[in-house]
Amino acid sequence: MNAALPQQARPAGVDTAATLLPVILCGGAGTRLWPVSREQHPKPFMQLADGQSLLQKAFARAAALPGVDQVLTVTNRDLLFKTKDEYARVNPEGKATAFILEPYGRNTAPALAAAALWAEQHVGPEVTLLVLAADHLIGDQAAFAEAVARARELAAEGRMVTFGIRPTAPETGYGYIEAEGHAVLRFVEKPQLEQAAEFVASGRYLWNSGMFCLRVDTALREFATHAPSVLESLHDCMGVSTQVAGGGVHQIELQAETFRYAPDISIDYALMENSHHVAVVPCDIGWSDIGSWTALSELQSADAQGNRVQGEALLHESSNCYVQSPQRVVGLVGVQDLIVVDTPDAVLVADRRRAQDVKQIAAQLKARGHEAYRLHREVHRPWGTYTVLEEGEHFKIKRIVVKPKRALSLQMHHHRSEHWIVVSGTARVVNGEQSMLVRTNESTYIPAGIRHRLENPGILDLVMIEVQSGAYLGEDDIVRFEDAYGRA
Repeated sequence: MNAALPQQARPAGVDTAATLLPVILCGGAGTRLWPVSREQHPKPFMQLADGQSLLQKAFARAAALPGVDQVLTVTNRDLLFKTKDEYARVNPEGKATAFILEPYGRNTAPALAAAALWAEQHVGPEVTLLVLAADHLIGDQAAFAEAVARARELAAEGRMVTFGIRPTAPETGYGYIEAEGHAVLRFVEKPQLEQAAEFVASGRYLWNSGMFCLRVDTALREFATHAPSVLESLHDCMGVSTQVAGGGVHQIELQAETFRYAPDISIDYALMENSHHVAVVPCDIGWSDIGSWTALSELQSADAQGNRVQGEALLHESSNCYVQSPQRVVGLVGVQDLIVVDTPDAVLVADRRRAQDVKQIAAQLKARGHEAYRLHREVHRPWGTYTVLEEGEHFKIKRIVVKPKRALSLQMHHHRSEHWIVVSGTARVVNGEQSMLVRTNESTYIPAGIRHRLENPGILDLVMIEVQSGAYLGEDDIVRFEDAYGRA
């Protein structure tokens, strides 16, 4: 293996052994929660009934733990600005944040290896990592903090610690851990229902939560012993990757060319099932991985007929149904055991007992190259959002919202022209050689082939209507010359 990454100087007198570094893994498409969860708006960004997303809850939960000075997140490059926006709403104390940006998914073991190498360089080898999924829900923060404290004690002994959830039902969607106290006897793959019932009845088995606690030096030791190819590939990748720091934020963007050599393998398969230094903390923390619409629906109370509704729905002689419809009225008549999820561009209707199979619809959309697999009608960008209102042959109409002090790239389109109408706010527009302010109820026209830029100089959102016309209107017809978000 190559030489170690150079150590960054750490302040004298800082007890890094007492430091806890949460590592939030924010990846995966969450296809069982389609049509709300999509590739560019995955499950961690789904809002719950209280208005917070799963990702926001994960960050707030981690940041509140004792000994946490900063939070490290491993996520996809395309989700960086969206993740920062989510964190800003639940980080009033301004906890430092760091990001490891993947060009594409490679499962959880490479993510952990990257986090351990980053922490060794920037914090110290004796620091304890708390590895958390971005899309899990934990209802009891006090019990969670107690479980983390016990896990840290075991991690200090050089153990890799996993959190085992005491099962409440014979769940077939989770892996299991057979344990005696803190000792792990074996890991078991997702069982059939009959075997799961036997596990629960025995009292010896725990649900495998997919959360871990271990010191940086322990992680590097175990990777070197059991998965050296993972460690070597991430070491090489990080050595040639771009790092940026400033304003309480540090980020490293993993180079795509070398990252592709990282094995696609989970932490469980790479380390936990092979190591002799594994421990488990049994706990009751109100945990759920929100792995299906059924699991999500059970977060809210049912009415007398067993129905649960988010949004506006009218149900007549229907029972045990879940409806999520935030924008349109949904009516159900004489049906039972249905899941109905309505979004502006897609509707899901499923048997509650088949909720795990929703991923098959997402898989079919992906195979067909359908945009409903990747994007919502409202698309998030680093500068704001756009929503496709209508499109037809040779035209497309969008609603564009630009955040205060944000700007789109200086760009040009080969095949389309654009007409911009300001609905609210003031736009600063570069249109060829001209630079101008376009105010509410004013407009400007951008011919094809002309360099242009849109900026919001104000302190409130800029809202515009954009009318595109031309022979080709695809989002890939963009040539960027300058871009504040690294896309040029």
